[in-house]
Amino acid sequence: MLNVHNLSILFGGEALFSNISFRINAGDRVGLVGKNGAGKSTMLKILSKEIEPNSGTLAFEKDVKIGFLKQDIDFVAGRTVLEEAYQAFEEIKYLENKIAICNEQLATRTDYESEAYMQLIHDLDEYSQQFGLLGGYNYEGDTEKILKGLGFASEDFHRLTDTFSGGWRMRIELAKLLLQNNDILLLDEPTNHLDIESIIWFENFLKKSNGAVVVVSHDKMFLDNITNRTIEVVLGKIYDYNKPYSQYLVQRAELIEKQLQAKKNQDVKIKEQEDLIEKFRYKASKAAFAQSLIKKLDKVERIQVDEVDTAAMKVSFPMSIQPGKVVVEAENLYKNYGDKKVLQDINLLIERNSRIAFVGQNGQGKSTLAKVIVGEITDYAGNFKLGHNVQIGYFAQNQAHYLDGEKTVLDTMLDAATDSNRVKVRDMLGAFLFRGDDVDKKVKVLSGGERNRLALCKMMLHPFNVLVMDEPTNHLDIPSKTVLKNALNVFEGTLLVVSHDRDFLQGLTDNVYEFHEHKIKHYLGDINYFLEAKKMQNMREVEQVKAEKKAVSEKKESDGGLSYKEQKAYDKAQRQLKNRFSKVERLIGELEAELKDFDKQVAENFSALDADFFKQYDSKKEALHALETEWEELYAKMED
Repeated sequence: MLNVHNLSILFGGEALFSNISFRINAGDRVGLVGKNGAGKSTMLKILSKEIEPNSGTLAFEKDVKIGFLKQDIDFVAGRTVLEEAYQAFEEIKYLENKIAICNEQLATRTDYESEAYMQLIHDLDEYSQQFGLLGGYNYEGDTEKILKGLGFASEDFHRLTDTFSGGWRMRIELAKLLLQNNDILLLDEPTNHLDIESIIWFENFLKKSNGAVVVVSHDKMFLDNITNRTIEVVLGKIYDYNKPYSQYLVQRAELIEKQLQAKKNQDVKIKEQEDLIEKFRYKASKAAFAQSLIKKLDKVERIQVDEVDTAAMKVSFPMSIQPGKVVVEAENLYKNYGDKKVLQDINLLIERNSRIAFVGQNGQGKSTLAKVIVGEITDYAGNFKLGHNVQIGYFAQNQAHYLDGEKTVLDTMLDAATDSNRVKVRDMLGAFLFRGDDVDKKVKVLSGGERNRLALCKMMLHPFNVLVMDEPTNHLDIPSKTVLKNALNVFEGTLLVVSHDRDFLQGLTDNVYEFHEHKIKHYLGDINYFLEAKKMQNMREVEQVKAEKKAVSEKKESDGGLSYKEQKAYDKAQRQLKNRFSKVERLIGELEAELKDFDKQVAENFSALDADFFKQYDSKKEALHALETEWEELYAKMED
């Protein structure tokens, strides 16, 4: 489909890429990865023909269609969501207009026997056939299906695009690309503005598509779920493997280890040859022998070890004094933006050392509640208070609004520093990869990833005991996200993270609050538990599992406390109940999927099915009924 040969491109006299070659075939789902600034977005622009390389060739198959989702998009003002999405169907809309004109003329003209009237009927037939072949009778339904998959509600369809944030407009642009049936999809950070449920829907869509995909993403789980090939850009070169990202990392590490060992062995042999040459070079009787050794050594193909960019920022969050047991408490909290309801009747209690994830669709109030907690929003209704000795560190979602673009990187740090740590500012910036002349750059020229690194570095200047992070991984490359996650895992204070990055949240938090329809719902478990619970809901809503700490506390209040032995037995029973509940939910989901397949067979091939088939069918239905009964009993026990 696409062949890239000896491609090179220069920026400011420096080679961003140098003589790289690769091919994109039908069915390839390529993860284009690498550190920020490696040239991934530039590569997509070259493949989309938006910019020309300095040298090299790009060969496309005939009539290949390319769709490109860029970071920055522009919309024509005045269109609704549906009208903008329908721009994906340029040819269909053209034919639809032609058909409408033909029908209008046929309804008003009376020269039924004329040649022009016959030609009109012929044209209408031609337009209608083309319209059907292009999917014209399905495009409206397909559009609504994809918009809903990306998180839009039916009532959003007729709203003007101007009323949506940039993130939601990016979803509309993505919907248009998915509706166009492109042969090659080029996607630059497509999950940055998607919530977890939309990302999962998007993954399933891409898995079923027939075209090729080249995606730049720092979402490790997304890459693992949808790619079958990884191209990493490192210091102007590429490393290409037919593996998803995580498998690629393992294979690449093994390869480099083998290269290092082979090079070590080769270096030993080369040293032996060089010693022999040096020994016999100046002896007349051995001069010919020395020359033959030199020629032999010159022909040796030296083993090259793949280059690895090992530069990484160093993060360590400073812990301040110990706060009280309760760090955040909200009761009957309401927040509106004009007539738009955002949060309604929110009750929240966060205890010291909690590790919490806020998840849910964009616009559901995650960032709003985070801003209430850090004190940035004060015009809310209801009760809210911070606990004793709470000192908050805050990483905002949009750093452009919180950093002065006219200041330099160094001045940004110096102005925020104290007398005690001002002398350490340059060392701190170096630890966050701002070295040499980088510190004299103005903030406004920094990339999104660089601004995030500067914001993180600035947070290191002051200690805190509660850390609130709103989408901290946006614009960070995968190695930087790994460093950040490791730092958060050793942070001893209370952590609250707003994020849609499943891989980042795994092993980082142990409580999840889902934001939906202005409310919050608590899941006592990590992100994997939350995803499993959401998956098993199907058409029913799974109620949250009661927090073990709360249950134990209430038990102590009612009977004056439990002995150690009783407490241990109680905790064990709680775990067993929770584990069985999760297992029953999983089994129900599996049986429902199997029965769905059975129903399909009955509908498609009823006459060919034998008695054994229906015996299995009845058995599975009985098993499902028994499991659903057990689910209800377990749910009742947990409620008790």
